[in-house]
Amino acid sequence: MYTLDTNTIIYYVKGDERVVAVVEDMVSSDYPIYVSVLTEAELFSYSHLTDIETEHIDSLLRTVSIIPLDSRLARLAGMVRRMYKTKLADSIIASTALVTGSTLLTRNINDFKKIINLSLKRI
Repeated sequence: MYTLDTNTIIYYVKGDERVVAVVEDMVSSDYPIYVSVLTEAELFSYSHLTDIETEHIDSLLRTVSIIPLDSRLARLAGMVRRMYKTKLADSIIASTALVTGSTLLTRNINDFKKIINLSLKRI
């Protein structure tokens, strides 16, 4: 099981060969994939998205489980932020991986490596 960090999806949409191969393999094998609702918001906040990139994002998001920000996850994210001095967005994404028991797939290992019990994989 994997949670995709926002940057992973951006690299996927931009056509990074390694990321595309890994994500498409996960999707085609029905591997459980999670995305934080915050990641969804971040993706659509980029002002330079083309229509084609927006379509790629929509297509990928239809194949994953989008995890909402509920009270349990919000409290965990708050504790993660307080304990590890991470950005709020990173705390929410990390907490999504913790709550789902999944590995966070990211290019930014340094943003998350100090969070205890968070399983990370660099893509």
